[in-house]
Amino acid sequence: MTTTSHIHQVGSGLQSRPDEHEKITLQPPLPGLDKIVKPFRFAPSPYVYKVVPLREARTPDQMTLCDTPEAAAAYWRLHVPQADAFDPECECFTVLLLNTRRRIKAHHLVSVGTHDTLLVHPLQVFRLAIMTSAAALVLTHNHPSGEPAPSEADIKVTRDLIRAGQLLKIEVLDHVILGSPRHASLRELGFFAV
Repeated sequence: MTTTSHIHQVGSGLQSRPDEHEKITLQPPLPGLDKIVKPFRFAPSPYVYKVVPLREARTPDQMTLCDTPEAAAAYWRLHVPQADAFDPECECFTVLLLNTRRRIKAHHLVSVGTHDTLLVHPLQVFRLAIMTSAAALVLTHNHPSGEPAPSEADIKVTRDLIRAGQLLKIEVLDHVILGSPRHASLRELGFFAV
């Protein structure tokens, strides 16, 4: 298969004369390669962000206020397990996005890990908080083991996210770890002290 193209201007500054349309014949490096290996193209929009507004995640009015770990845990138990990407056998990190009155605007399932590990980066956590103009966040994730006690990694990640939130002026109010049936609040356990 041969293709022809006209050269009018090359990015390096070389130019051909516009009146003389030189033709260059390009051939694939290996004949028949285009039939064996199909061209690969990236999707036009490779990232899908799912912010669930409250009109989709029907919540009673008393649950939209998220001022206690119990309220965050109740909201999480009602909405997050219904997410398409949620896996109860894996740790799932979710951010509750709050307005200035501490009412939940939306939630975002940030990351799905393994049975005992989760990878979270401040960029992923705060991206939608910035896009939705959230004033504060409540971090949540589950422990599939059912035991909500925080690990050293949970504490370190929480402290890193608190510092990132301080730079962005988005307050991290709490990190609630969901077990079965209990939950643990890192703020109540004293890990938010400066």
